[in-house]
Amino acid sequence: MANFYTDNPDLKLHLAHPLMRRIVELKERNYTDAGKFDYAPHDFEDAMDSYDKVLDIVGDVCANVIAPNAEDVDHEGAHCSGGRVQYAAGSEKNLDACRKAGLMGMSMPRRFGGLNFPVTPYIMAADIVSRADTGFENLWGLQDCAETIYEFADEDQKQRFIPRVCEGETMSMDLTEPDAGSDLQSVMLKATQKEDGSWVLNGVKRFITNGDSDIHLVLARSEEGTRDGRGLSMFIYDKRNGGVNVRRIENKMGIKGSPTCELVYSNAPAELVGSRKLGLIKYVMALMNGARLGIAAQSVGVSELAYREALQYAGERAQFGKAIINFPAVYEILATMKGKLDASRCLLYECSRFVDMYKALEDISKERSLTPDERKEMKYYSKLADAFTPLAKGLSSEFCNQNAYDCIQIHGGSGFMKDYACERIYRDARITSIYEGTTQLQVVAAIRHVFTGTYMNRMKEYEAESVGERFQANFEALKAAAETYRLAVEKVASKKDEIEGYADFMARRLVEMAGYTIMGFLLNLDANRAAEQGLSDVAASMAKSADVFTNFARAEVAKHSAFIDSFDPAQLSDYKQ
Repeated sequence: MANFYTDNPDLKLHLAHPLMRRIVELKERNYTDAGKFDYAPHDFEDAMDSYDKVLDIVGDVCANVIAPNAEDVDHEGAHCSGGRVQYAAGSEKNLDACRKAGLMGMSMPRRFGGLNFPVTPYIMAADIVSRADTGFENLWGLQDCAETIYEFADEDQKQRFIPRVCEGETMSMDLTEPDAGSDLQSVMLKATQKEDGSWVLNGVKRFITNGDSDIHLVLARSEEGTRDGRGLSMFIYDKRNGGVNVRRIENKMGIKGSPTCELVYSNAPAELVGSRKLGLIKYVMALMNGARLGIAAQSVGVSELAYREALQYAGERAQFGKAIINFPAVYEILATMKGKLDASRCLLYECSRFVDMYKALEDISKERSLTPDERKEMKYYSKLADAFTPLAKGLSSEFCNQNAYDCIQIHGGSGFMKDYACERIYRDARITSIYEGTTQLQVVAAIRHVFTGTYMNRMKEYEAESVGERFQANFEALKAAAETYRLAVEKVASKKDEIEGYADFMARRLVEMAGYTIMGFLLNLDANRAAEQGLSDVAASMAKSADVFTNFARAEVAKHSAFIDSFDPAQLSDYKQ
């Protein structure tokens, strides 16, 4: 039988990264759960075996249930009737299969019914699910909202809501409103506290993914008379209590199986999460970072599917007496697609490991005081997670859109028809660079790490690592690219306080220069690791991608550098429409 985990040996390489030993040690609290739960691991090898076995189940369900349903789900979509959402029949089957396989609440602690997985294997599952059906990944992946309940809710709320998610109930995060969009400070859904201390919500939310879910996290204005982020709080709404109806489902370009809803709140009972006024400032920021990592995983899954569809078609389609894969114009596209896919995946799992490290230490800090070394470690990885999340979300989503485009290009005229999956892939891919913060907003989040040196410092750490002779030339090229980037940052920084809008105008170029160089280092390092471990097939494939992507990164960095060097700031006015 087909399996979307075992047919991709790259995933096992990323799962076996050396940092995973430290991550698992922290996550498992030195394996103290082993005496309380019969499915808890006794040591590192036992834990890794558990992740491998569960991911094998994910791969099986995805290949043999979810992927075969994808076309029908795309055609049927979700429906709205009587204020409620009815999923497509295939989506219902997918959810049922995931529940029966125990794939809900994967990252939640065992005491709530979860598997206590670190972020990295959970994100790996999201990568695999997205390859099977990008829209369904939204329904399945929103279980990640339970992380916000675990981090910020009180113990009673954790006990009541998290086990329900682990049993298979669905979640949503209700943030966006018709007049707010990306400007969440403008959210006006009203939260009113009654005399008995309870809360009710009134207003409208729009563009809410899986908006008729069982459990909602809701951003609402709790402070009368405020109009900024300091007046917003986070609430839990339980669908069992009523008070929220779906006005309509948006008619979208893609991800048709994922219902995007407009919701009407009418005295909907809700529970405050954590403290008042911290809804946007603290809780939503944590929620969004988790969601952005999920979209990065979704994007990598799309890139994987797009590349495989293009590769298969190019090998089968004959023109002028031979398969089109033999033409340089075609095999260059395929190689570039593979390079972007592999580089995106390397960045995704580097980011997920950083998130794992700081979250595990942060969680431990609620149980005991961290040692000075642990506090330093948490601070280090927290900064890296903050810096790498917008890179992973922004660049992986752009690459998945480019790969979806090239998948159709390889198919030619046939790709424009609904006979092939690439047409659906193209439509599904487009949203990844928009929701949970557009690419432009990811640049806004990333640019401070350009000017504070976070990216440059990390590049220096990569440069200090050793690689075999096979990757030396690539490493030298990437070191040169890093120096080009450093000089470009210096040039922009020297003018950013003098010329209004100049730094913002150059921000995308600087972030891309940083991202492509970092991705190049990571891909070469991972390819080298595969070679050292004797994984010949993985090493050979990744080495080719490392060569291709290093060439790509070097050219893109040079292009952006040339633009910055030759740009006259007086021309800024020419760009204003």
